[in-house]
Amino acid sequence: MLDAALDSLRPAGREVSGHLVQGQAIDVPVEEADPEGEITCRIGRFGHKDQHASLLSFSGDAYLNEIGITNRLFLTENTSLGRSVNDFDAIPNDASIDCDPSPSPAPPGQNTKCGEDPERDIDAFTQFMRATKAPARDADIAATEDAQAGKTLFHNVGCAVCHVDTIITAMPSTVINAGTFTVLDELGNKIIHPFGDFLLHDIGTGDGIVQNGGQSTRLKVRTAPLWGVRTRTLLMHDGASLTFMDAIERHAGEAEIVRQNFESLSASEQRQLIIFLESL
Repeated sequence: MLDAALDSLRPAGREVSGHLVQGQAIDVPVEEADPEGEITCRIGRFGHKDQHASLLSFSGDAYLNEIGITNRLFLTENTSLGRSVNDFDAIPNDASIDCDPSPSPAPPGQNTKCGEDPERDIDAFTQFMRATKAPARDADIAATEDAQAGKTLFHNVGCAVCHVDTIITAMPSTVINAGTFTVLDELGNKIIHPFGDFLLHDIGTGDGIVQNGGQSTRLKVRTAPLWGVRTRTLLMHDGASLTFMDAIERHAGEAEIVRQNFESLSASEQRQLIIFLESL
């Protein structure tokens, strides 16, 4: 999606919600477009804090912070009590080693040092993520009268203000991520149904963590996309909700009115909305 597409969702949400919803878009570095310390930014869309603007940046960060593998985008080890994790690493990080150029050399100007990822696994991981699809809707449930009524209620009470159901991806051949990626035909001009706006909101469940967005994002999290939500057993960004009803009841802050609208529905209408969620 282009930055303009995400940015356009902010005023739309404010108007629909009576200016209670204040979706925030933040500019974050495109890590692969930073060859000489010149930071190039784009609106963040990946991670619970929108801390990354591209899948490759997301991949490199995950390798470092989730499994402790430095790579060409993140060459510096983390620290523990002020000491580099490198001090405890059985395979010390060597930022001086060049990456394997296969399957293709790094674009001109990009960092060729590999850290602990000489095979550039982060690139293969990124390709894998681009090739994955959200689970298709459950056609049988979606066709029921209850699910169809629930879809209408989903919009009427205001859920779709943040959980935007339809977005169109950028056109094929569009150059994004500061010139490091060109949208493929297979990915471009596609109608997708993420049921999320990829913006940051304060709905009362914030974690107090500041990443790339500054202090204004401390209590905000990215709207959780609801596509494939029926396949999940742990809901919300923190996985602390076990049922759809529990997740809905946790919505406060910007989503306070929407939650109250849901609570004002009859029990049968609430069940219809949840059946709609069970079809996603």
